Amino acid sequence: MDLNAVRTFVAVADAGQFQKAAVDLALTQQAVSKRVATLERDIGVRLLTRTPRGAELTIDGQAFLSHARTLLQAEERARASVRPGSRALRVDVVGRRASLAGHLRDFHRAHPGIALDVVTLPGSAEAIAAVRDGVIDATFRAVTMPGQHIPDGIEFTPVHDEPIHLFTGPAHPFARAAAVTPAQLAGHRIWMPGNVPGAEWTAYYDALAADFGLAIEATGPNFGVEALIDTIAASETLATFLGTQTPLVWPAGYDMRLIPLRDPTPVYPHSILWHADNPHPALTALRAYLASVHHDPPDGEIWTPAWARRATNGFSGPH
Repeated sequence: MDLNAVRTFVAVADAGQFQKAAVDLALTQQAVSKRVATLERDIGVRLLTRTPRGAELTIDGQAFLSHARTLLQAEERARASVRPGSRALRVDVVGRRASLAGHLRDFHRAHPGIALDVVTLPGSAEAIAAVRDGVIDATFRAVTMPGQHIPDGIEFTPVHDEPIHLFTGPAHPFARAAAVTPAQLAGHRIWMPGNVPGAEWTAYYDALAADFGLAIEATGPNFGVEALIDTIAASETLATFLGTQTPLVWPAGYDMRLIPLRDPTPVYPHSILWHADNPHPALTALRAYLASVHHDPPDGEIWTPAWARRATNGFSGPH
């Protein structure tokens, strides 16, 4: 159904005259008459009758009018759902438990009037393509992992280097350590079943393992964080890595330990990526908020993969 014809019919019904409707719509009276005639032909009934006083609704026209208004309202809602400034800001995060998801929650608290649509796309390539195509407005990712290409028009800026901690149960050999160096972990079992080939976090931990002689196991099905905690809590040999700001809750009797890594401190390099031509006003507000959030760097030397250091050093886009 031609919505322009529906809009013209509603205008004539409201004005009571073809001529006045033509003025309201900035059309000729002939164009208005033609649109209404086309609509009547499409639906197979007469909607309006010309009278000396103008135009009157037929019985069918009276029945159709409320549905016509509903159609036009649905059209406006559909347009608003994708109109920058009126639709929600669509932002991708690696995981809803990741620290950047927490920053988005804080942003929403600071700007409750801004609607957010938080999504989790399966990988960096999909997320960057979605930014390029306008499917999402921004993504939080580590750049540039091996094989990753940043298309023309995509800009990024680092927003947070998150320290990585060792996560153990109470019986692990390092459970009572104040801190551990990455080199000390050589020969110990680091279990990360969520590390899948091609994922950016897998590339990060592969680089960490290569630089410090670690062996990271990704064996077994990934049943989620709760199952991971259950296994780590009961093990004397298994440990895993977690970001310091990953929100976790475990039963009181588990006595889990988050142990800082030092000399150097591995940090996960979060960046925000967006398209330079994206006009959504909330995107500017989000970037300004992230720039205002202060993160104290860890004491001493830090470590990031070589590919992340190249991306940061070579970055020249807007902050």
